[in-house]
Parts: sequence; structure tokens; C-alpha cells
Amino acid sequence: MLSSAEKQRYQKHLLLPEMGPEGQERLKSARVLVVGAGGLGCPVLLYLSAAGVGTIGIVDGDTVDETNLQRQVLYESADVARPKATVAANRLRRLNDLIEYEYFPTNLVSENAASIIDGFDLVVDCTDNFSVRYLINDICVLQGKPFVYGAIHRFEGQVSAFNYVKEGILGPTYRCLFPTPPSGLEIPNCAEVGVVGILPGMIGMFQANEVIKIITGIGNVLSGELLLVDLLENSQRKMKFKRRSDAETLAEEGLKTNRKIAANELLPTELSAVELVRQLKREPDTFLLDVRNPEEYDVCHLPGAVLIPMATIPANFDQVPRDRPVVVYCHHGMRSASVIQYLAHEHGYDNLSNLSGGIHSWAEDVDMRMAKY
Repeated sequence: MLSSAEKQRYQKHLLLPEMGPEGQERLKSARVLVVGAGGLGCPVLLYLSAAGVGTIGIVDGDTVDETNLQRQVLYESADVARPKATVAANRLRRLNDLIEYEYFPTNLVSENAASIIDGFDLVVDCTDNFSVRYLINDICVLQGKPFVYGAIHRFEGQVSAFNYVKEGILGPTYRCLFPTPPSGLEIPNCAEVGVVGILPGMIGMFQANEVIKIITGIGNVLSGELLLVDLLENSQRKMKFKRRSDAETLAEEGLKTNRKIAANELLPTELSAVELVRQLKREPDTFLLDVRNPEEYDVCHLPGAVLIPMATIPANFDQVPRDRPVVVYCHHGMRSASVIQYLAHEHGYDNLSNLSGGIHSWAEDVDMRMAKY
């Protein structure tokens, strides 16, 4: 039952014949897990909190970065370097103290995904990481739970609902649409190619809307349909797709593969900017590989660094030496880590180190005169 405080707060929901007290009570009873408290996660968390979803879980192992503030509207300048999950939960409590927040300041990985997801009714994928997205899909399929998907790229976004029972029929999964994950070098995230700040807000609100429809049982849920949004053209269109007969098998095999990769994952050696200074003095022949885009390289770069943009690494990997130390860097260290994984797994390189924090850390800790962006 709704308390008098809840009836007052959610009055405008109660006035909707499609929702009413019964729909609001369903929201109150629901447990929703939001994976990723970044660009997509912020609007999802804000609107699900405002709507009165009874328990909201937040999974994010990242900290707030200054570049996040252009689109991640839960955070402010004072939050830089603080854990996103913790900051988000504290801020959302001030928005709505009638609901419960469970936060996990960690990354979702094969070791913890099943246990975390098991405690919730549905999952909202607000990540920009393909391996995590496939992990969410596989766990949700095997646990029989729906998940709401959102993705963004520059000015375009996608939304859908996977593994949802619609009119008695179990809908398609993410693997029904995209059976196998792309290479980390194939499709860059917004940290690499940029994104207009409004886009995650819009796509995140579409996701929150799907969650509310799933919980309350109203409207037409985007199951078996992929909504495509283009902000530059002000256009929307839908693409229909069906569930594969081997959807469960794909999920089982995918989960096994994910666990094997996690068990054999070679974590790259990390060097801080200060440690790199020492290495360059000790081993001056160290090869510095810059995997950013040319326009980023023009803003600032390490002296003597060789530019091979991430997207061109597969065609130019033979330019990376094997007979001396190689330090790979990008803006913040994510792209360079992906490049190291690719070179190590696909071409057997074992002489690679990652500049932790990327060139931004160099500008912060070594060369304060270097331009930042």
C-alpha cells in the first residue's frame, strides 16, 4: 500500500488511468539494477528515482572525471575523482528519500554479475562496454529476467528491451540481434569519438520509460524492436527482429567464453606518469605509441611518440617493435589498454605497458605546461 507521503508525491501518476495506485504500487515493489552511472545512467537513475521505483541498484566502478560533466548530470565539479556509485546514491537520496538505494562501487564482471543481478527484477544496461553488455544479456537470459538496452554514438542512439515476455511470448535477446561481440578496436566508445551531451539524456529517458512500462504493464514495450534515434536529422525509426531458437544456448556459450577470457586475461602492466619518466631515463630507447586520433595528437603529445590511431592498429601493428619496451598511451588510458589486449592476444606481443591515466596524467603530474583537453 502507498503511504500518505507517497500518495502526495506521486499524485500525477495516480491521476493517470493507465497507471493509478496499482501501477504506482508496482513501481514501489520493483527492484531495478542500473549498470553504469555515466551518461545514460544519470537520466535513468534520476527519472526512476523520481518515479518511485522502490529499490534501485547502482553498479559502477569508475570515478567522476571532469570530462564527464558535459553530460553526466548527477555530478558537479566538486565530485571529480570520487566514486560514481557512491556520489550517485547520495545525490539520489536527496531527490527521493522514500526509496532504497543499493550501490556497488565496482565493475560488473563474470565473478560478481550473477550474484548482483540475482537480487533484482530487471536490469538497465547503461554501459559503453561490449563485454559487460554481453555479460548482462547472458546472465539475464539464464535467470529469466528482462533488460533494457541503450547505446549512444556521436549524435545517434539505440534503445530496446531484451528477453521480455510480450503477450505470452518470450522476446529476443541482445545476441539475437548481435550474436557475437565486436573487437574492442572495431567500435570506439564516446570517450574516443565524442558525443553530444544531450544524446545520453534523451536515450536514457527512453530507457527509463521502457522500465516503467515493463513494471506497470502499460504501453507497447520495445521488445523485438530496435528504436534508432538521430539527433542531427531529428529522425526516429524502428527495426524489427525476432528471437533465435538457440538464444539460451548462445547465452550459455557466451557466459562460458566470458569466464574463460576472465580466467586467462592478461592485465597490462601499468606505468604511472612518474614511473614513465624513470623508465625513459633508464631505457631511453622505449617506444612511445600514441593511439589517439590525429586531432588529439596535435593538441599535445609526448616527445618522440609515434602516432598510430587505435582504429588503424590492425593494419599497422607491424610498426610496433618487439625488441624493446613499448609504452602505449591515449587520453585517459582506456583505448591504450584495449590496444594492448589486442596486440597481446592477436599478435603475441609481450613487451607492452600502459600509461595509467593517459596523457592527462602526464599533464597533471609531470608537465604542468602541457595543454589539456
